[in-house]
Amino acid sequence: MTAALLVALGGALGSLARWALSGWVLENTLGWRFPAGTFLVNLIGCLVIGVLAGLAIKHDLFSTDTRLFLFTGICGGFTTFSTFGLDTFYLLRRSEIAVAGGYVAGSVVFGLLAVWLGYAVVSGRG
Repeated sequence: MTAALLVALGGALGSLARWALSGWVLENTLGWRFPAGTFLVNLIGCLVIGVLAGLAIKHDLFSTDTRLFLFTGICGGFTTFSTFGLDTFYLLRRSEIAVAGGYVAGSVVFGLLAVWLGYAVVSGRG
């Protein structure tokens, strides 16, 4: 139960941070056709999870509970794109280039197809 509470608390904090940052960016980029808020959130999430992973590996800095709170909770609540980036980074570090490429391509292509399918089923439009 403790693990679930740590993830939930971290997720709530990460989601609130995403909401606040995205709102601020939206207010400052009105009229842009580019989704700057989501883009910035994804980049910041990737930077933060990279720093945390580096600290965890180099200094064995975080306990299991702290990792759950930071990685799964806060970073996951802020943006799951950061986890996608970290997973891909680890595959590349292990020289699993084909697996990393398949993961990236599959995530983007099948993710977009899933969005389209869900939209088409509910709206009746394709």
